[in-house]
Amino acid sequence: MGKWIGIGAIVILVLWIFGSYNGLVNKEEAVKSQWGTVESQYQRRMDLIPNLVNTVKGYAEFEQETLTKVIEARSNATSVKIDPTNLTPDKLAQFQQAQEGVTSALSRLLVVVEKYPDLKANQNFLDLQSQLEGTENRIAVERKRFNDVVNTYNSAVRTFPGVIVAKISGFEPKGYFEAAQGAEQAPTVEF
Repeated sequence: MGKWIGIGAIVILVLWIFGSYNGLVNKEEAVKSQWGTVESQYQRRMDLIPNLVNTVKGYAEFEQETLTKVIEARSNATSVKIDPTNLTPDKLAQFQQAQEGVTSALSRLLVVVEKYPDLKANQNFLDLQSQLEGTENRIAVERKRFNDVVNTYNSAVRTFPGVIVAKISGFEPKGYFEAAQGAEQAPTVEF
């Protein structure tokens, strides 16, 4: 009788380990999948930028420096690639910093546009601006969703009893998107 209890306990332990491991794998795959969605939205923004720049070029001939900075920021941002299996806080910070360069350059570009009433009335520009605004909203939503799935994963990796299986199997906590440094202060707008 005691032998069967011991075998039953071992079977339950083995099933628990397999279940925990599979749960961690599923959560990690959800993080990778959501990361792909975040990257997709950033790519959408990168694809819109050349069209926006070309539209503005026709009107803002004397603002070449601003346009160049937008193009350079886009180039820098597209050069930062992250392997979804290695979403460390440092890697995410590097990615986020490159993306913030794009955001900053686009903000400067939109300020320059204020000087050109004909451009602000151009339907092509208005469509691109609307698409860009929509994309920025999508990026914010997908970053939040990413942080949500990372939270679920990290909780599973760091809480007992999952932490035991995570340590044995090599599951590590993932990084979060965080607010940009200085984001708590409102920007200064000057005309």
